[in-house]
Amino acid sequence: MKFLNKIIHELLIQNTDLSVFNIVLPGKRPIVFIRQILEENNYSGFLPNFYTIEELIDRIADQQAIQGISLWLFAFDVYKSLNLIPNDDFADFLKWFPTLQKDWDDILKFSENDQAVLQYMFDEERIKDWAQNLGEEEDVPRRKFLNFWKNMNVFLPVLKKRLQEKNWATSGMIHETAKARIDHFAKSTTEQFVFCGFNAFTPVEEKLVRSLLQWNKAQCFFQADHYYFDDERQEAGKFLRNHKTWKEFNGSRAFEWIEDDFNQAKNIKVYEVSGNVTQTKILPEIFKEINNSTYSNTAVVLLDENLLPASLDVMYGVENLNITMGFPLKNLSFSNAVKQLFYLQKQLEKNKSSYYYKDVFPILEELPKSIEDENVINDFKAKIEERNIVYISKKLLAELLGGLSYFNLLQKAESVDKYLDMLIEFCQRIKWLEIDDIQYENVSHFENAFRIIKNQLTPYDFEIKMETLEILINQHINAESIDFQGEPLKGLQIMGLLETRLLNFENVIMLSVNEGKLPLGNSQNTYIPFDIRKYFDLHTFLENDSIYAYHFYRLIQDAKNVHLLYNALSSGVNTGEKSRFITQIEMESSHEIEHLIIENSSEPISSQPIEISKTDIVLERLEQWKKKVSASHLTSYLYNPIDFYLSKILNTSETDEIEEELSVKNYGNLVHYSLQEIYEVLKGKILKESDLQKSIKEIDQYIDIAIEKLKHQPEFYEKGMNFIHKAIAKKVIQNILTHDLDLVKKGNKLEIIAIERRFENVDFYLDENNTDKISFFGFIDRIDRLNGTLRIIDYKTAKIKNLTVKIDEDNVDEYFHNSDRKQALQLCIYHYIIQNLPEFWGFPIETGIWSFAEAGKGVISLQFEKGDISDAMKSVRSLILEILNPDINFIENVKTYSN
Repeated sequence: MKFLNKIIHELLIQNTDLSVFNIVLPGKRPIVFIRQILEENNYSGFLPNFYTIEELIDRIADQQAIQGISLWLFAFDVYKSLNLIPNDDFADFLKWFPTLQKDWDDILKFSENDQAVLQYMFDEERIKDWAQNLGEEEDVPRRKFLNFWKNMNVFLPVLKKRLQEKNWATSGMIHETAKARIDHFAKSTTEQFVFCGFNAFTPVEEKLVRSLLQWNKAQCFFQADHYYFDDERQEAGKFLRNHKTWKEFNGSRAFEWIEDDFNQAKNIKVYEVSGNVTQTKILPEIFKEINNSTYSNTAVVLLDENLLPASLDVMYGVENLNITMGFPLKNLSFSNAVKQLFYLQKQLEKNKSSYYYKDVFPILEELPKSIEDENVINDFKAKIEERNIVYISKKLLAELLGGLSYFNLLQKAESVDKYLDMLIEFCQRIKWLEIDDIQYENVSHFENAFRIIKNQLTPYDFEIKMETLEILINQHINAESIDFQGEPLKGLQIMGLLETRLLNFENVIMLSVNEGKLPLGNSQNTYIPFDIRKYFDLHTFLENDSIYAYHFYRLIQDAKNVHLLYNALSSGVNTGEKSRFITQIEMESSHEIEHLIIENSSEPISSQPIEISKTDIVLERLEQWKKKVSASHLTSYLYNPIDFYLSKILNTSETDEIEEELSVKNYGNLVHYSLQEIYEVLKGKILKESDLQKSIKEIDQYIDIAIEKLKHQPEFYEKGMNFIHKAIAKKVIQNILTHDLDLVKKGNKLEIIAIERRFENVDFYLDENNTDKISFFGFIDRIDRLNGTLRIIDYKTAKIKNLTVKIDEDNVDEYFHNSDRKQALQLCIYHYIIQNLPEFWGFPIETGIWSFAEAGKGVISLQFEKGDISDAMKSVRSLILEILNPDINFIENVKTYSN
């Protein structure tokens, strides 16, 4: 810590008792390092007093600061009392006041007269509109702008007066009050002040420093470097060059200090990285280049605070870590759950009859839960997914989730006040659960926020809606962060850029050095245009760029090893452009810079297909499988042997997921179940025209029965694509019934023999000695008899494919080793089974598929152009023997796609 060491050394020369000094710093972070330096110098006296410059200004102004929720509520009470037009409610007020308040604070800090700026804004709007007829409508945009600044010229002076009456002040008002008291303070104080490491001052801060210098009650130590100080083009030295011109720096008081550190030898590397989080993956490689295994004198600077979790993930091997930056509260799971709770409440105000499942599931997943709650939630999700309930009735929710400890939070709130009480009580309760420290802090911050809002709302009588409460919470939480504690004096330091002020590190690793992150660019959230800000000497994005430039150059000027990483991918607000500061160093500095390109490969981790060997356990499972083999098992194997292995050997199954739109599988089930119900009534009789005509009229009733069988809600099919799917299903069923009706009308004799005919224990021998066998089982969708011919019918959602069989001696072994022939394979197995069931002996057999995609065509039969059913079963035998062969592994069938 070269700069801090230099300051302490200078002060000890001046006085061995440092308690006579008040050290004023840009932030509190350097205090712990100053104490360490004093300990290393064997200092045994009293410590100096430490202030931030904001604390010193506050001390001079002697006013009670007001900010955040307290200020918004008080300001709205004042606004409402003025009866201004538009008469915004609190929710609308919060949409513009926080931004206006920041602008107002800027005006109070940087301009001579806030009312002059407000009047200027109003006059500018009037000039723009002088020749326009704005009419009488208040919603015309130009009139709204004009009225806004007209109202602010009334509202803000009254707000200031009311705040002053209570001795309350915003940060801008504190600066304004301090400005009037600085001369007296500088003259009367007997204290000595030391201002360390400052760059940019507000006018009030500058007046304070210069007044104390004039009375010889202060000294300033700046940390500047000739590289950017001497060059007028370098924005990093903009403010320091101005400070050098103060009359207080003369022959008797030098401007201290300007070093020449930046041009000293440095190892600078710039990394172009494909991906934001990918930057963190490079950190372990960079750490290998650092000789000090404890990583002392090393800082990782995150310009994007969202990279903190990913950075910590790759630093698991670092023993000593100190995190100086805060992590935004808004990015944590409990914060997301609270947002979802408020969103749910808003939805309940719109829809009072049911809950949308996607509004409920995220809350249940992200809120901390006890074991009892977890059991209730798991049962609830299983039942909702099983029944595919998209919109959950209030009655059903209470029935399934009534045992949840925080069920009251999911119900429509009676009032905002009562809901806040429930939230506070909930936060108190879950802090007793076994949750990690970060989540505990997260919950505690929210509990504190809920209490603050409840307490602040008490004095006011205006109505607070749930939407308003949500805005209040979001405004409060967006500005909050969780602070981490660690060992600040050793090990690796993880920091934000502002936390590095006054500190120096030998190794600096900076992530997200992108344009828009460093500097932030023209991203000010303000109502005051750029030219007016310039006119009244308010800070613009240009001044902010200069401030960030100084922090950047100051951090690396003393470093020996500098690693600058930036995300080269364009996504969202990130342009993929490296910071202009990197370009400046490349173009203007004397340093040799090493450039590295790190690509995030999109290739799969393994390009080899999955291969499972047939171990003794697998072979044992296959022996069990032989007792119950279905045609679908074989088609599954043809499609992908790994799917067969997972489902038939490991007995795994896909988890149920809620379908907002009917899937192809369930569309097929809807038609299938409907047909099953229709033909079950007609089973065992020769069909008449009247039977089929009656069935056609009653299709809707049968579809409703099928929907119950699917465990779907009737409402699921009332609108959108599902309404269309149901209508298509009805048309398909109608086409099938109509086709049968036409057959009967033409004099054909059609009899329904069986629907969903179950079969099992149909043996199929795998060797000539009839010692090794498998047993077929399964269901045949429909068996009927048309003019004396037994028809075995399988329903398919897909179109019909390859039902003409061509088997000869050359291809008999591998004929059905082709997934394109799986429909024919299935029909051949059904043919074999029916042949072997005594009840069907003696009948001519025909097997076929009835496709829902082409329902009007009727049954398309299996045809043998070459070979017969016995040849087909030889090929089936060959396929089964391959599955059972211990020397043939299960190998993934990788699907390839081409244009």
